[in-house]
Amino acid sequence: MKRDGLLNPQLNQAIARLGHTDTFAICDCGLPLPPQARIIDLTLIHGVPSFEQVAEAILKEVVIEKVTIATQTPDVIINTLPADAPITKIDHEDFKKQINDCTFVVRTGSTTPYANAIYYCGVSF
Repeated sequence: MKRDGLLNPQLNQAIARLGHTDTFAICDCGLPLPPQARIIDLTLIHGVPSFEQVAEAILKEVVIEKVTIATQTPDVIINTLPADAPITKIDHEDFKKQINDCTFVVRTGSTTPYANAIYYCGVSF
């Protein structure tokens, strides 16, 4: 059994397979997801787990080079993004199209509108 950190086996496996420039998304429970996307669904009930909780746990495990969010993303979500990663803001409709290119998508229970982010992996060296 793992001592600490992420316990979800599907999430651990997906993160371990990420390479430089690969992308993944963390999204709210309402974002329409493409049928071909690899979805790691963590939803339990509305609000659980929150976007903030999931982002905090995942970002302890991954090097992030940059982030893409929708222009409509609220400050409460923006405040969870890595401070040292450049942020690109795009229209929500364009954001939904970019989800198609993600290696995987983590669905949270968040009901905060536009609580979605695409993360681009960096390297640790």
